[in-house]
Amino acid sequence: MPKLPYTMEALAPLMSKETLDFHYGKHLQAYVNNLNALIAGTSFENMELEEIIKKAEGGTFNNAAQTWNHTFFFNQLTPKEVKIPEKLEKALNKTFGSVQIFKEEFTQAAATFFGSGWVWLVSDEKGNLSITSTPNAGNPLTQNLKPLLVIDVWEHAYYIDYRNNRKAYIDSFWKLINWEKVADLL
Repeated sequence: MPKLPYTMEALAPLMSKETLDFHYGKHLQAYVNNLNALIAGTSFENMELEEIIKKAEGGTFNNAAQTWNHTFFFNQLTPKEVKIPEKLEKALNKTFGSVQIFKEEFTQAAATFFGSGWVWLVSDEKGNLSITSTPNAGNPLTQNLKPLLVIDVWEHAYYIDYRNNRKAYIDSFWKLINWEKVADLL
């Protein structure tokens, strides 16, 4: 089970301890447990998580991708506000016109995503940025894209704190991003 880079209470009130107890402590733990059980004694047992995601199908893929997606999501969050580093700001300005336009487009993609899944900021092999969405356990690694930022839009990510108000959850998400980690991935 991956360790959080902050305490379970640290993101409150934007993301409560109760949400983390369920989202991290129960949902992610279940994916980790399921994946470990599924890969025991198989060719996947000694593979890196990214390699499993690129090669597996069915339940093994779903649990591997959900383990990776959730770990990536939790690791990009921080309890203290972080300014967007200049190199990331320049890249977002180049692609989207401004950081504000990027945030608006990302927010729109997350708010209107139907069902359960993920909305990502990714870069391709040439370093071009784009916003993409994946349903269920989808992961951009399977499309040779490099994830830079993600928001989990499964209801379990926000329902305890925001009920059915996904937009309020997205607004809070922007205040929790460790932009230095995003920039380091660029």
